[in-house]
Amino acid sequence: MQKSKVQLFLLHFAGGSRYSFDFLKEYLLYEVEFIPLELPGRGKRFGETLIRDKEIAIRDYCKQIKSLRNSSKPYIIYGHSMGATLGISVASFMQKIGDEPEALILSGNSGPGTLPIDNDGNNIPKKMRYLMNAIDFKNELIELGGAPEEVLNNKEIYEFFDPILRADFEVLEKETTYTEEDIRINVPIHALMGTEEKTSNQITNWQRFTTEKIQYSILEGNHFFIHNHVEKLSEVITDYTRVKALQL
Repeated sequence: MQKSKVQLFLLHFAGGSRYSFDFLKEYLLYEVEFIPLELPGRGKRFGETLIRDKEIAIRDYCKQIKSLRNSSKPYIIYGHSMGATLGISVASFMQKIGDEPEALILSGNSGPGTLPIDNDGNNIPKKMRYLMNAIDFKNELIELGGAPEEVLNNKEIYEFFDPILRADFEVLEKETTYTEEDIRINVPIHALMGTEEKTSNQITNWQRFTTEKIQYSILEGNHFFIHNHVEKLSEVITDYTRVKALQL
């Protein structure tokens, strides 16, 4: 059983690190080879320069996956929020080199090209959070709901995370058009979002990026609903890993 394990590569959200998915690890301990990745400037890569460009971030993740791949094992990519945006491009690159994942699991994100819609049916312009002043930026983090109070209320800790968060948001926001428009992967996608997320009604947007029929789930909660639905998230992941393990 140990030899047939599926590799699981995890891509973190803005401001996250390789430790951001520790809450999920115990649920998957015997199901997958759990491999959380991280971009430079945080966690074990704290001494490296922060990335502020999407293409460079994508290449960084691809390089990590290529170096950690066990070609005798299948693998899955899971990304939350920023990790989902980057994940679709990572999967596309890996497909081009002939080593695509068995599945792409994406949460907290309705996919590139979507924008919130106001009460009149008009698109709300994309926020440039990385350019916000200190007060507006902190309020934005509070609205997203992922930053712990001990981070928001501790000046020293907050000032440590501020440049990491702004760099990650810059990766996502500084493009005037989205670069994923032509991506079309031959990989199943399962998308998950929270009911309070402003674009959860556009979750089927992910269908545009795959030739396979997508699956999706909308669960109670805000942008970080995954912390309250760990069993469901682990179930989605293990549904793919168990099917593949039986084929090995």
